[in-house]
Parts: sequence; structure tokens; C-alpha cells
Amino acid sequence: MTRKLMFPTLSVAAACALGAGPIASAGAATDVQQASSGNWAGYVVGAGSGTSKTFKSVTGSWVQPTAKCSSSGATYSAFWVGLGGADGRQALEQDGTEANCDANGTAHYYAWYELVPKSPVQVDLAVHPGDHLTATTTVNGHEVTESIVNHTTGQSFTKTLTMSNPDVSTAEWVAEAPSQCQTGATDCTALPLSDFGTVSFTSTSATDSSGHTGTISSNDWSTAALTLDPSDSSSAE
Repeated sequence: MTRKLMFPTLSVAAACALGAGPIASAGAATDVQQASSGNWAGYVVGAGSGTSKTFKSVTGSWVQPTAKCSSSGATYSAFWVGLGGADGRQALEQDGTEANCDANGTAHYYAWYELVPKSPVQVDLAVHPGDHLTATTTVNGHEVTESIVNHTTGQSFTKTLTMSNPDVSTAEWVAEAPSQCQTGATDCTALPLSDFGTVSFTSTSATDSSGHTGTISSNDWSTAALTLDPSDSSSAE
């Protein structure tokens, strides 16, 4: 599932081929499957488990990376947590931050949420390089609550929305770089990835439908570590 920006999004993880550094570490998870993705880098839990397990909530923290910009062209990167969107599913509930460079070499940072297939919404929360952020996505029936806390500034954002058919089959912690899509189109082209060095997800947890809360490496679900492979025509869908 590609996050949409009107420019929807592509992902990042050991994206050296795109000029970015490695990505998302989340501690030493055991029995982690290794997988590649054309647009996601990070971790997915529940995917490929072959069970009916669903998730209620996901949370994770990171330090906002610095985008290293130049005047050679615009670049994009996104960091988020979310529920759903894997295995070709067409719904995804997510929130996170961006680190983008415009064509003049100026960096832009902001926070957002998105309930795919709807477009992303930029939120009124200041984000700066080096800020310590925590994002949480929670689904309760048709209600989706998106929350982002900037621990550095002390500011936070929370909004509860309704969604007709949220996907709660997986939980994710992802670094993603955007793809450009035509409105309503599913065929998207990857945009240049911002050079942000590395990013690590910490304080990660997910809560499943039984009420169990565990880390990425919990034995209660399967875990896949995704590495961005620009030659992989698939996404994390």
C-alpha cells in the first residue's frame, strides 16, 4: 500500500541504492522473516501469519531525521506507524512525519495522518530535526484515533475519525519515501528519496484484538523485517 500525498508515498530501509542510509532498527527481534519491498522499509507484524489475528493499536517513537538537501531536485521521506495496508489490502490507517527537500534545496518538516484511500492531512504540530516523536494509531470499530506527541516541544495532536472499513490485519513501523500517483490511480511512480541518514524506531508496541500488548519481536505474532529494494516492483501491499 502506497501512502498518498497527492504525491502518495514510497518507502525507505537500507536504501543505499537511492542514496539514503539504512533504516529502522527496533531491537533484536527473534524469528524475524526477511523480506524486500519496492516502497516500504521497517517492520510488519501479523503479516503472513495465516491466522485471523487482528490489531487494535500500534505505537512507536523516533527522532526526526535531518534531510540533507541540495539544489539538484526535490526529494521526499516519511516515517510512520500504522495498521493495515499490507498484502495488497486497500485500506491503511497511519500517522507520522515527513522530511522533504524542495527543488531549491530547502528542507521541510511536518506531521500528518492518513486514512487510505483518502488523501493525507497535514496537522498543526511543529516538527524539527532532532525532535523526539511518538505516534499512535488506534482502531475501535469504525473509529480511528490518530495521535502524535512531540516530546521535545511538549506539543501533541489527537484526532478521532470514522472509517467505513478500516484494515486491522497488520501493524507496521515504516520509513517510506513517496511515489507520485495520478488522482484515483493505483499505478504510482517512486519519487527521489531524501538523504536522511538513518532512523530507528523505539518504544514500539502493538495491541491485538485479544488485548495482548507486545513488542515487534513478540512470540504472539509473526514479524517481517522489510528492506527497500528499488528493483522490487511490489510494495508492502
